[in-house]
Amino acid sequence: MHIPKVLLVNDDPASLLALESLLAPHADMAGYELVKARSGNEALREMLRHDFAAILLDVQMPDMDGFDTAAAIRSHPRSASVPLIFVTASYADEPHRLRAYESGAVDYLYAPLTPVVVQAKVQTFVELARKHLHLHAQAEETRRINAELRSQRLQDLEMANRELELEVAERKQAEQRAHELSTKDALTGLVNRRSLIQHLEHAVASSDRRRSQFALLFLDLDDFKQINDGFGHDVGDELLRQVAARLSAAVRASDVVARLGGDEFVVLIEGKAPGENAARVARKIANAHARPFTIGEHRVHTSTSIGIAVYPQDGADARSLMKSADLAMYRAKEEREQQGNKGAGQGGEIRFFHEEMNVREQEREQWTAELRHALAAGQLDVLYQPQLALASGAVRGVEALLYWQHPRLGRIESATFLPAVQDRGLLERIDSWVMATVCAQAAAWRAADVSLAEARVALNLAAPALGPDLPARLLAEVRRQQLPAGAIVLEISEALLTAHHAALEPLLRQLQAGGVLLALDDFGHAGTSLAACKRLGLDILKIDPAFVGNIGDDAGGTDLVAAIVHLARALSMEVAATGVDRQHQLAVLTTLGCDQWQGTLFCPPQAAPELLTLLEQNTFSE
Repeated sequence: MHIPKVLLVNDDPASLLALESLLAPHADMAGYELVKARSGNEALREMLRHDFAAILLDVQMPDMDGFDTAAAIRSHPRSASVPLIFVTASYADEPHRLRAYESGAVDYLYAPLTPVVVQAKVQTFVELARKHLHLHAQAEETRRINAELRSQRLQDLEMANRELELEVAERKQAEQRAHELSTKDALTGLVNRRSLIQHLEHAVASSDRRRSQFALLFLDLDDFKQINDGFGHDVGDELLRQVAARLSAAVRASDVVARLGGDEFVVLIEGKAPGENAARVARKIANAHARPFTIGEHRVHTSTSIGIAVYPQDGADARSLMKSADLAMYRAKEEREQQGNKGAGQGGEIRFFHEEMNVREQEREQWTAELRHALAAGQLDVLYQPQLALASGAVRGVEALLYWQHPRLGRIESATFLPAVQDRGLLERIDSWVMATVCAQAAAWRAADVSLAEARVALNLAAPALGPDLPARLLAEVRRQQLPAGAIVLEISEALLTAHHAALEPLLRQLQAGGVLLALDDFGHAGTSLAACKRLGLDILKIDPAFVGNIGDDAGGTDLVAAIVHLARALSMEVAATGVDRQHQLAVLTTLGCDQWQGTLFCPPQAAPELLTLLEQNTFSE
């Protein structure tokens, strides 16, 4: 604790020494210090450096007397309450004594001083100061203790919060583990049987409400028992885990994949066209599982038999649908065995519960296999149909149409076989072949400087959607053949624009930037978003042949075509009519202000040499 201090102020060195000598012995005994100042200014400087228990102040001093010094001391917040004792040698100076008390003095002493009296008075103020210092120290200690307690309390609260958070996290983890144990298969992490039934019941309720369908795939590994017995249960468990991983990778994120137990798995597929999607997914799964599995030092071969049931035709509720899919799976296994057990790694069998769907799926597979062979064997062909300007009769362009010279069925158009093909990779290879063929033909016409040298050539896509690399593939062919901007037109179906316009926009922008014109094909079929047409800046609108065929009927067919023409004008698009096969249709289209037309009224699709010969036998004006 600080030692109390007493300030002695006197300008006379002898008087100051006498006062110090009078108090020094007592100060040593009473435990306080004496500080001396020889003027009022020096006293004020000491006041700034120290806190004093009392001040003994001479009245008469040069420059600044005791009263001025007292006033200055009282004006400062730090020393305003320090006790002042005036000391003077004049007994008859009553006005000074009164003035001293008015200045805040606690006493007024006359010399000669009585040591005991002075020491007693100073002692009183020193004790008061000591008690004040003690109280201040206690207050500081209390504040320190309180601060430590608050800090400790905060630490305790923080620790309690951390412990509570840890407890909550552990409880959540425990609840999560309990939930996973109740809903997930422990070995593979897939949905378990109990949770699958809940998903199925929800799918049934949703399908009933929306009057929609969903599909269920029931899968069983072929020869799993022999693998488990031959390599051991550890290898068998790892095989199931790897099968589950490949199964999850083969389906969409929205599909539900479950393990029922043993080597049985189930996939729930919702959404549009569930039967077709189920067949596609089933083939993808079968192909994925046909690849060998590497487990330690072993290479394990297996395949998967898959049964497919569709709600509601194959089951009225979740459990009956499961039975139907299970039965279809056993039919697939039996068919595999009847075919002589094709052997592991050769792909499993896929069977629908409904025989009609099996027939349809077999037809799809046959079309796909034959089309794959047709592409390799050169059986595909491109025919061209002219597009003529209504105002002048001049050939503005040609549309390239895909045909198949089928060895058994003869020439068939793409609309007959493409819808049955679901192999996206095959369709994209066909698109690449068509793009290369059409661009090369356009370049050949331009190089030969024939009647079709300036004609735009339009092509259609076989794939149901524009892949992210399609602009690069098409523009590469355009550059390879050195075709100018506007030489190639890509026709886009309404269904593609409606279903994929958000992802489609940047791809179409790429094509437009590369000089490819864009045509909206068969307008009026799928309720195209007019806002999408305007935003994408499509170049040409093609009227669906069904609307053209209704021109002149009593049901407003002509008015509907007129509305489409006006709509195209509002969107700043050229308008072309397709499927024109009657003279009166052409006459009406002319009066409506349609820009172009094509159809059998002029000629059906022709091979490139025949089309060129036909056109050169006629004269067209620009």
